[in-house]
Amino acid sequence: MAEAIISVAQDQFSCPICLDLFKDPVTISCGHTFCMVCINDFWDQEDRKGVYSCPQCRQTVTTRPVVSKNTVLAEVVETLKKTGLQATRPAHCSAGPEDVECDSCTGRKSKAIKSCLVCLASFCETHLQPHYESPVFKKHKLVEASRRLQEQICSQHDKLLEVYCRTDQQCICLLCTMDEHKGHDAVSAAAGRADKQKQLLEMQGNSKQIIQEREKEFQELIKSMETHKGSAQTAVYETNRIFKELINSIKRRCSELTALIIAQEKAAVSRAEEVMKRLEQKIAKLKRRDAEMEEISNTEDSVHFLQVTSL
Repeated sequence: MAEAIISVAQDQFSCPICLDLFKDPVTISCGHTFCMVCINDFWDQEDRKGVYSCPQCRQTVTTRPVVSKNTVLAEVVETLKKTGLQATRPAHCSAGPEDVECDSCTGRKSKAIKSCLVCLASFCETHLQPHYESPVFKKHKLVEASRRLQEQICSQHDKLLEVYCRTDQQCICLLCTMDEHKGHDAVSAAAGRADKQKQLLEMQGNSKQIIQEREKEFQELIKSMETHKGSAQTAVYETNRIFKELINSIKRRCSELTALIIAQEKAAVSRAEEVMKRLEQKIAKLKRRDAEMEEISNTEDSVHFLQVTSL
């Protein structure tokens, strides 16, 4: 009875991601609880998608939630640890959202590690053991765990698609070779794959050659573009230099012309002032003579008038 209680407690207080007892438990918006490190690591992988989901119910949000420690649950877990409860990881790991589930597991599904093309089912490590140990399963073909098992079964005869019809370019089962594909050019799926693999390799070789040629063209375009950029920069530099020289030359010429005009103005003003000075002197002299003549003209002494005017 005590063992059953411990088992239930382990299930209730274990992180669905790491399957250990919660460490710094956090409860997200949908109500499910995880270790803080586990859920953050899980969301780190979803950063590139820009959508964050719950690993259990797959409820999504577009903004990464900010989580905080669930202190009440953390205290409960610590109490359980002190009472002797220790969660143990099961021998087989539970399947995550990206894993293939074991078809034989009941309840919580474990992660499948192999798929059987005869059984058309996927198995975890535990349920795969009969395929390794029992002679009945020795001839069964095991492949990496896959969700696409039904794609490898003939929809008409429910048999494994192990033959490739070259005539119709499709995978068929053995019964198909005796029915609608009778008389067709058919080989084993492995041989068909080898042919296709050879064609694929040839296509890859051609593709790589084309890629190399395009990359060469791309590099040449880059060099050409860099050359044009360099030429353009040189042209811009030379244009700026020439215009600066022209501007400086125009400024110098303007200064020279301004100085010449000012010098010519000063010379003209100086000459005008000299002429004005001489004219002022002549005018003053003429005014004095005019005053003298006025004075002589107004004298009443006839002898004096005659003596002065005869000089």
